[in-house]
Amino acid sequence: MQLLRNIAEVLPQPCVATIGFFDGVHLGHRYLIEQVREVASACGFASGVVTFPVHPRKVVQPEYQPELLTTYEEKVSLLAETGLDYCMVLDFTPEIAILSAREFMLFLRNHYNICALVIGYDHRFGHNRSEGFDDYVRYGQELGIEVILARAYINKETAVSSSVIRQLLLEGNVSEAAACLGYNYFLNGPVVSGYRVGRKIGFPTANLRVDNPDKLVPSDGVYAVRVTVAGQTYGGMLSIGYRPTMANGTDRSIEVNIFNFHSDIYEQHIRLSFVRYLRPELKFDSIDELIAQLHKDAEDASRYL
Repeated sequence: MQLLRNIAEVLPQPCVATIGFFDGVHLGHRYLIEQVREVASACGFASGVVTFPVHPRKVVQPEYQPELLTTYEEKVSLLAETGLDYCMVLDFTPEIAILSAREFMLFLRNHYNICALVIGYDHRFGHNRSEGFDDYVRYGQELGIEVILARAYINKETAVSSSVIRQLLLEGNVSEAAACLGYNYFLNGPVVSGYRVGRKIGFPTANLRVDNPDKLVPSDGVYAVRVTVAGQTYGGMLSIGYRPTMANGTDRSIEVNIFNFHSDIYEQHIRLSFVRYLRPELKFDSIDELIAQLHKDAEDASRYL
């Protein structure tokens, strides 16, 4: 997949494309992209997506906190796995935001040589989003762009969307979120210094600082996870929360105990992939009770992994 950031660069061949933010690049997105590739193959054209590095709503409302399923870099990496020819990254500026749907389609035709546009069943664009599919078809006929309505992806009789997945993660339902994403939800970031209490009670932990503050962190609790360190993947159990037994106050931590792992990985980047929610965060009356529970958590996590 070729990444295009320069809008002055017109594609050398006609392109079939779709438009979206594609947060999470979930199964619904992938089904839409499959349709783009099918149309492109039938026409002998290139296939592509037009996406944005920053959530469009954040441009219009700077105070908006998007709670991203994927950072820009993660999204591009996932899109590259879909077999697309091009990913056209467009900065969503105030100037782009005020374009009408017709003006935006003309922009796509002139700058990216898009000759066919596959529209998601519920997708709207243009500065007031008041126009719909029939309007897009009419504009396309005027501009030389074929407009095609995509089929919706249905998973267990539920429409998959980024907002549905966010809600599942905020409820701790990482297994159902994975069924919608097509992969286990993950967090990336460096290992930072912690309180070093875990090693004193037999469960040393690596504390993660998430790379991007806009990235959604699932609900507090204990999870079975897979941990990728320097290209190797290990099982582990993860705790998200405020460590109430240790009177941690308002400092929310993300700390993972990696099974059968003894290396020092301070300041190294790791990936945590969520497999299963195990239990809520609990306050124990003693350290011994906490240790007993951690042994049970390790057994439960190992079973799911």
